[in-house]
Amino acid sequence: MRIIIIGAGDVGYHLAKGLYHDHEVAIIEIDEEACNKASELDIMVIHGNGANVERLENAGIIKSDLVVAVTNYDEFNIVACLTSKLLTDNKVKTIAMVSNPEYIDEPVTKREKTGMDIMICPELSLALEMFEILSVPSAVDVENFVGGLVKMIEFKVEEWNFLANKALKDIPFPQGSMISVIFRDSDLIIPDGDAIIHSGDRIVMIGKKDAFSTIRTWFEEKNQSKKVLVVGGGKVGFYLIRLLSKNGFDITIIDNNKKQCEVIAEVLPDITTLNGDGTDITLLEEVNTSGMDAVVSVTNSDEKNLLCSLIAKQMGVNKVIARVDRTEYTQLFEMVGVDVAMSSRDATINEVLKTTLLSTGIQSITMLEGEKGEVLELTAKLGSKIVKKQLKNLKFPKGAIISTIVRGIEIIIPDGNIQIQPGDDVIVFTKPDVVSKVEGFFK
Repeated sequence: MRIIIIGAGDVGYHLAKGLYHDHEVAIIEIDEEACNKASELDIMVIHGNGANVERLENAGIIKSDLVVAVTNYDEFNIVACLTSKLLTDNKVKTIAMVSNPEYIDEPVTKREKTGMDIMICPELSLALEMFEILSVPSAVDVENFVGGLVKMIEFKVEEWNFLANKALKDIPFPQGSMISVIFRDSDLIIPDGDAIIHSGDRIVMIGKKDAFSTIRTWFEEKNQSKKVLVVGGGKVGFYLIRLLSKNGFDITIIDNNKKQCEVIAEVLPDITTLNGDGTDITLLEEVNTSGMDAVVSVTNSDEKNLLCSLIAKQMGVNKVIARVDRTEYTQLFEMVGVDVAMSSRDATINEVLKTTLLSTGIQSITMLEGEKGEVLELTAKLGSKIVKKQLKNLKFPKGAIISTIVRGIEIIIPDGNIQIQPGDDVIVFTKPDVVSKVEGFFK
């Protein structure tokens, strides 16, 4: 595909970085320093206004398949998409990143009549991902594939855990489930049956929904009371507490903006709303933070989110989730004790990749642990290399594993003897450097 990205900030740069190996990518950016950084990639970089007709023509808008506008300004992104549509007689697909609730009230929506095929809200996407994780108390990441038939959950292994120090071949996995990836320190391991799980590992499990009722018991020490403290009542916090309140959670929210607290109390009268500082230890003691099942800090300050999270952890909270805007801090947050650090950048990139057909046969792509690994959902086609051959006879790329096959409503955890059939949906875990080789088997 030929893709134009408007905006080379955090989202635009990392989106280009994830796409340029397999696609022809151009970036338009008004900031010279951001242009210089983007020039490190093997892509076309144009300095200037991304909504300008001449700049778009220089980037090859007439021959482009997709325009993604991801600057920090909603109206600019909207205008850039509208201009792109007009220049191509509505032929180019457009995606706009938009945060203003007057334009968007859900994580991803279609606005084809107004010139945008897809609008994505980073804050709402982040809140939805946080909700998914809170819904599985022991999870640090949750994703759905093949229309929800297949679930992927990432767990952290503690010393007391049932799986600690066991080889995969000795674990009684529920039917229709498996461990596909192990993250150990900075390494991504695609395991075989002899691989041993260590305390501190993060393991990615995949399988049918029903299998996770058993798997969850391996990671949860006690029944959860669903008590959650949310610090920060801005866009992320407000959307998160709305989701939680609809699903039976007992919520307390703290925000230092009195007017915002009044709005929350009026719209959601059943939750406990407090005006104050989420890093105030006295206030945290008053709301019985130590009795919470989870604390989620989603203010606009990375420093405040980190401090609040560390205080909550010190008070004995089992699960602490923090929002991180400066994504280079994500790993640091988790190194010092935050259970899950999440950025709206990653949430946005995942949504762009999920909602865009990146190449023939790919339904969705999800990033793992930032950019350490990827999960591909592909559809096998008649005549492609992957079909009607036993998996053990395929020279599948090292660093990739076929973890699940969905055939109709049947979910298959494959062994070496299985043959993929045309029309099967196939989920593959892979390291980023072999994605193109994996795709080659499905073309």
